[in-house]
Amino acid sequence: MQLKLATLSKATATARPIDADTCISLIKKCHTLKSLKTVHASILRSHLHLNLHFFTNLISHYASLGSIAYAYTLFSYSNSSNDAFLWNVMLHGLVDNAQYHRSLLLYTCMPHLAIAPDNFSFPFLLKACASLRNPNLGSQLHAHVFIYGYSSHMFVANSLISMYAKCGLFAVSKRVFDKMPHRSAVSWSAMIGAYSQSGFHEQGLLLFTRMLDEGIKPNRASILNATACVWRENVAHNVFRVIMDNGLDMDHSVRNATMLMFARCGRIDIARSLFDGFKYKDLVCWASMIDAYAHADLPLKALHLFNQMRLQCLLPDSIILLAVIRACSILASLNQARILHGVIVRCFLESQLVLDTAVLDLYVKCGSLAYARTVFDKMKEKNIISWSTMIRGYGMHGHGRVALHLFDQMKALIKPDHVTFVSVLSACSHAGLIAEGWECFNSMIRDFGVTPISEHYACMVDLLGRAGQLNQAWLFIQRMPLRPDAAVWGALLGACRIHLNVKLAEVATKSLFDLDGENPGRYVLLSNIYASLGKRKEANRFRYLMKSRGVRKIVGRTIIEIKNKIYTFVAGDRSQPEIDVIYLELDKLMGRIRQQGYVPDLSFVLHDVDGETKEKMLYAHSEKLAIVFGLMNLGHESLIRITKNLRVCGDCHTAIKFISKVTGREIVVRDAHRFHHFMNGTCSCGDYW
Repeated sequence: MQLKLATLSKATATARPIDADTCISLIKKCHTLKSLKTVHASILRSHLHLNLHFFTNLISHYASLGSIAYAYTLFSYSNSSNDAFLWNVMLHGLVDNAQYHRSLLLYTCMPHLAIAPDNFSFPFLLKACASLRNPNLGSQLHAHVFIYGYSSHMFVANSLISMYAKCGLFAVSKRVFDKMPHRSAVSWSAMIGAYSQSGFHEQGLLLFTRMLDEGIKPNRASILNATACVWRENVAHNVFRVIMDNGLDMDHSVRNATMLMFARCGRIDIARSLFDGFKYKDLVCWASMIDAYAHADLPLKALHLFNQMRLQCLLPDSIILLAVIRACSILASLNQARILHGVIVRCFLESQLVLDTAVLDLYVKCGSLAYARTVFDKMKEKNIISWSTMIRGYGMHGHGRVALHLFDQMKALIKPDHVTFVSVLSACSHAGLIAEGWECFNSMIRDFGVTPISEHYACMVDLLGRAGQLNQAWLFIQRMPLRPDAAVWGALLGACRIHLNVKLAEVATKSLFDLDGENPGRYVLLSNIYASLGKRKEANRFRYLMKSRGVRKIVGRTIIEIKNKIYTFVAGDRSQPEIDVIYLELDKLMGRIRQQGYVPDLSFVLHDVDGETKEKMLYAHSEKLAIVFGLMNLGHESLIRITKNLRVCGDCHTAIKFISKVTGREIVVRDAHRFHHFMNGTCSCGDYW
């Protein structure tokens, strides 16, 4: 930089002519904002005559270095020009710096100055609308595209396809694509991407196949979008063959996408082999593999890989840390959460809202509201997601009234959105706060202009159903302005299981089989209802139906962390090295709680066996085995935390209350829906769950 400035100073001192192109060359060699400002100041002191080309380059470079304020100031000095190129440079800079509203506002000034946008203007503006997820503004821009005669321009049409897809208007994306007189590989990529973003994966793959059949060579973008559409192993191998045939297998981004594609198809082994084959692993590569393990429900492997990365002295970025947080959340390990939180604090000296919120959510899922609230209170800024996460956390732990109190605090500072209301309504449901739930639901449109969506209706059905108001829940569903989805019917079916209402359970199940026929929980719930009522024939019929359709029941398992090691138990487990001792201690413990009044609830054994066998089967549930293992290996004062991947059964819930009483230990159980804090023979849910 000193040499550049010396050259500039010498040229000025000797009165040797220096042109704008030389200045532009100097500007392009500046890699920091400080160096750019220094060169800029020297150029101004030289009193050179600077043309528009110089200003556009200077504005563009300031914007690329993140100084949109300097770029805009320079633009303001030179915006008397009617050159559309200068305006496009400013629009580009604003959009690249996420100044989407300002870019659209600047565009509205162009007609007043008789400056017509061109085919380069609209892609920037449409990207702004896509980022804002604002289809109304996008549609207005689409109209302007027609007015200015760029509707058939390929790059503009590609931007329209992407914008409508990101705004959720997939049908409009397809109309734009179908009306294009000419298409490039970029056009096909945009449309395949639109299918992928809209969840139409099969259609996206069909379009990719059609593109290949028409002899169009796939580019990097079309391959990346196609891999996002793949969810089956055989298709994954076909796409990988196309990648190999077109020489894209060594492209770093394509290799990453391929890795995720195989992981998504259940071939985590192939994903790992691709990962191991990287000559150079950047942070994106590490993040992809860690996230793949987390999504494959292999959190221990994700954490192990993260530790391997740290041993290579690589500093994780926020994307990697978010993937590790996801893995840690699956384990619900408070110890791992605290270690990870320490890493985040050391890596990011300044608070980051996204990471802070993720850590807050992690502590909630690890069963520590105290740590979660500490993170929440220390946050320098809070957005709507932070508030909603903390409210949802209180609801999951059964503190409905605390959640409502926090919601009142939030309303004084920030307007709640649909996510917040899901959190609040869920908190009311878990605590049985019916009147408060109705008030929150009715206030959505009345006070905040938030239109209820399916999730809110599902929360209300759950609220009414848990409270035993099944007829009211059924009437509520019938009066819904939306078509009930699987979440709504699932909430009704769950309530029918609690209150053993076969009639409504059959209604809910019929709709669920049409909407969500691959979900094993639907079959199991209805079968359990029949079995609980002694209707073995009907129960077996649904078990057989599930088997004949190839739907597999999810195996219940419970995990517990002992001295930084994770142990997993399943019902009737005989795999643990101390299993004989565990069962011996379990027998003793069950004898103690029976003396205190515990009576096994045999209705939770769904097999047609004798009473004694049923009792033994109940004793061997994974929750009980994990708790006994914890009692054997944790200190006498230690809190016992276990995590169940399914809903804890009613008999285990009763037994754990007695266990907490006879052992004097606090036991925290996280199941698929909520947390239960057991202490001195009671549970935080108040038996309302």
